[in-house]
Amino acid sequence: MEFKDYYKILGVDPKADAAAIKKAYRQQARKTHPDLNPGAEAEEKFKAAAEAYEVLKDPERRAEYDELREYGGRKAGKGFEPPPGWQSRSGGAQADFGGDFSDFFNSMFGGGFDSSRSGRSSSAGFGMRGEDLEIEMPIFLEETLSDTQKPVAYEIPVRDQRGMRSERKSLKVTIPAGTADGARIRVKGQGAPGSGDAPAGDLYLHVRLVPHPLFDVEGYNLLVTVPLAPWEAALGAKVTVPTLDGKISLTISPGSQAGQKLRVKGKGLTRKGGRGDLFAILKVVMPPKRDGAVDEVWKELASRAAFDPRAEWGK
Repeated sequence: MEFKDYYKILGVDPKADAAAIKKAYRQQARKTHPDLNPGAEAEEKFKAAAEAYEVLKDPERRAEYDELREYGGRKAGKGFEPPPGWQSRSGGAQADFGGDFSDFFNSMFGGGFDSSRSGRSSSAGFGMRGEDLEIEMPIFLEETLSDTQKPVAYEIPVRDQRGMRSERKSLKVTIPAGTADGARIRVKGQGAPGSGDAPAGDLYLHVRLVPHPLFDVEGYNLLVTVPLAPWEAALGAKVTVPTLDGKISLTISPGSQAGQKLRVKGKGLTRKGGRGDLFAILKVVMPPKRDGAVDEVWKELASRAAFDPRAEWGK
């Protein structure tokens, strides 16, 4: 199994704080998100960045990963093996979600089932109902706009004449439109098999929304930062703004202020009875390069405008 260096994938120092990790992820995601960069290579890089962020954003899971890395992962290559008896302590079973996350993630931070969470013995006694299994299901914001079928791959505990073993299982599940972060979806009868005539347990999917490179989420509303040149804010403009289902033209009024929010109705996330809204947050951005002629224009503007943005301080 190949060891995944999540710090290298995100391009951060192993001592980086949570803010630096989030910033690095969003930069990587912006460069490689499938909606912004079509192609298999970009999609694979995006999935790798999402997997790295999924581990490093969580303090407990990051601590476990650091243990693995210190154990020898940095130089283990494809021959990496976890410490003897390794078992994740950071929140139960995981899966590779039909290829979305790697075998390394699935093996190190889960393994398909966790009998301690079900409150029942994993022994297959006569007539015992199968265990319930719980896995995390990462989904993109775009996938919440309508009912979406997602492949799921996970492992179930099976007892036969050879004893207890794990068996791979794959299926497709429907994620209902409007599913929110943290939602728990029950898939009846898709857990561990029961013994005798007892039924199988259930599969529970814990939904986690993958952070988007452009949008922040507030309930069912979305926030997007819209960069403006100073003259666009001063004189007004029409700018193209991304949404989850295509681009729109947004009118910027003359004299717009940095930090101002413009509401676009019905372009947020799906909810009961409709969709939330998109809020475009204006951000004035200075040109990266200037020359003497441009500086003269700014000086002329300063002298003609006679504007003091800090006049209120003197009152």
